[in-house]
Amino acid sequence: MEKITYASLGSLGDDFHQQFDAALDRITKSFGRTHSLQIAGKTLKGRPTFPKVSPSNHRIVLGTFQNATRPDTQKIIDVARKAFPAWRDLGWRKRVELLRKAAGIMTQRQFDYAAWLVLEVGKNRFEAIAEVSEAIDLILYYCAQIEEHDGYEIQMSSSGKERTKSILKPYGTWAVIAPFNFPLALGTGMAAGALVAGNTVVFKPSMATPISGLLLAECMRDAGLPDGVFNLVTGSGNVVGEELVANPALDGSIFTGSRSVGLQILRRFGNGMPKPCIVEMGGKNPAIIMPSADLDDAAEGVVRSAFGMGGQKCSACSRLYLQKAIYRQFIDLLVEKTKALKIANPSDRDTFLGPLINHDAVKKFERAVKTGKREGRLVYGGARMKGRNYAHACYVQPAIFDRLPRQSVLFRDEFFAPILAVRDVSSLDEAIELSNNTVYGLTAGIFTKNESERDQFFNEIEAGVLYCNRRGGATTGAWPGVQSFGGWKSSGSSGKSALGPYYVSQFLREQSQTTIEK
Repeated sequence: MEKITYASLGSLGDDFHQQFDAALDRITKSFGRTHSLQIAGKTLKGRPTFPKVSPSNHRIVLGTFQNATRPDTQKIIDVARKAFPAWRDLGWRKRVELLRKAAGIMTQRQFDYAAWLVLEVGKNRFEAIAEVSEAIDLILYYCAQIEEHDGYEIQMSSSGKERTKSILKPYGTWAVIAPFNFPLALGTGMAAGALVAGNTVVFKPSMATPISGLLLAECMRDAGLPDGVFNLVTGSGNVVGEELVANPALDGSIFTGSRSVGLQILRRFGNGMPKPCIVEMGGKNPAIIMPSADLDDAAEGVVRSAFGMGGQKCSACSRLYLQKAIYRQFIDLLVEKTKALKIANPSDRDTFLGPLINHDAVKKFERAVKTGKREGRLVYGGARMKGRNYAHACYVQPAIFDRLPRQSVLFRDEFFAPILAVRDVSSLDEAIELSNNTVYGLTAGIFTKNESERDQFFNEIEAGVLYCNRRGGATTGAWPGVQSFGGWKSSGSSGKSALGPYYVSQFLREQSQTTIEK
């Protein structure tokens, strides 16, 4: 099967659908299982539990998971710390070998994993298989990264009998906190970066996506990673998450999620000690459409980026700046393409938009729609889907607003929902000024055939990931080793992007070693 990325424009093909349907049949046999905590090879039960229901049908319990306590989390951190010296001393070549084996296992299981993503997250088939492919490529890319740098060991300049080398060494044990929207890809990427560098990991999935965390843990276990190297802990942010922020035994932390939570972690982690803390946060991503653009490409790119996966992407296009000369023509085309989107059960073959993740997401969507109606004009959509096919789930209709005031919250706040705020502009200068008027700086896109406009956009936009004329997604769709993915300003803390060539080195610290030869 040809690799599917988020920006692929072709169809999946019958062979894919047949294998996906077979996987869907297989995994339904494991619905409703209760999954225990595992600490140092011991099974722990008797904790409070929480059910994971499918966002496509809240009557289906996909599994039941343990709500770990803070003492449980402390024990898991201790296990990870004890496993660190042996994992560090194993050497980078053996770590690469084991992680590449994990990528091979994930490849063998890719259809099962994609089916689980459809059921657990509400992704359509296309998005699900692309996420599994990304997770696999992230492991392989990060393995290649440390291999190409020969384990990050460099001979320095010598003087007389003095010989010095610089070597990057792992910190120890990292907390890895994954989001719900790309639970397998982002979870795998963060964990793989830490692991290949020689750190051990305490991995917390979102309570909305514990199955993806379990799949990753099983993959690492079956690849032969030693006990205690990759440790899964399920539970709430107020309990498990709090321990992962406050525990002084942790040597590093990496988080992907909301700006509000990320900033709290950044302020608190380390308890005054300087420890690495990487937070990748949200975005309020603009697209700019200029008169020279191919308007069909632009409309397709905006629709895919704004409404794909219900806008539940930090890279989703949520602001649109249209040059006045093409405003009406483009709005009509945008509405036409949005109306054509199929909103249905994400396991159906031709579904584009499945449900939002839960009721809280719907409430946030509805509050934003109410605000948009009060402040501006609802151009299209904005309703909760009703009827038998949408019962017991959180389906909503994408919403497009215009005639909003410049300072509207729809241009300012990230709603993580299929909501697009549109404004007309007189020039590219105005569009860039408005685009940069935000605390965020993750992604941005432009559609133009004018090279000087493209170059001005690339030179002046304050964001980490930029696209020009991308029909596959105006502001979305980065891929490992192809587009580095990281935010400026309040969208990210490290300045070194995921999916990019400098990622793995963040999980390492430099040591200079000098020997005086006799």
